[in-house]
Amino acid sequence: MVGSNRRLMRVFWVVGIVVAGVLVGLGVRLYREGADSLNFIASGSALVGGPFTLVDQDGKPRTDAEFRGSLMLVYFGYTYCPDVCPTELQTMSDALDALGDKAAKVQPIFITVDPERDTPPVVKDYVSHFHPRFIALTGTPSQVDAAEKAYRVYAAKAPSKSGGNDYLMDHTGLVYLMGRNGKYLTSFTPQTTPQQMAQAIAQRL
Repeated sequence: MVGSNRRLMRVFWVVGIVVAGVLVGLGVRLYREGADSLNFIASGSALVGGPFTLVDQDGKPRTDAEFRGSLMLVYFGYTYCPDVCPTELQTMSDALDALGDKAAKVQPIFITVDPERDTPPVVKDYVSHFHPRFIALTGTPSQVDAAEKAYRVYAAKAPSKSGGNDYLMDHTGLVYLMGRNGKYLTSFTPQTTPQQMAQAIAQRL
């Protein structure tokens, strides 16, 4: 009887060691995967940005690959936007002015989230009120949707009582700074001042 109890205790002991080893190994694996995920998110790698094919304010086809070698300052908005969009484009313009000659190494880009109304002539007139180096991009709904998805941008029509073309767009209000290789560097919120934006850009030139 005593021998049986000892054998049983031995079995429990061995099983306990095995289970503990499995749990430790699983914990280490989960920790490493979690750390990798956090590093992945923190670096911004492959989370924001990607290929797009659109047309500019002159109706010329443009792709993201054309801007390699320059930093890209990208904002998604729309010309009928009553407040946030013109404010952000002005902030971007002021930041570029603050950079002086260094601004030549930065390409400001406005991408519409409202391709139904924002045709090339419309966006051309719109960006003419901001920094002269602005490129405005639009395209078919599917092309714009693809660009939005690449940059993780949310955009949707807000309910309108009157209907028709009298509607607003709910959309992400960030300004994205992309590297010379097209990879995400950082983003700016509507609370970012032109001076803060210019300083962050200058650090990456």
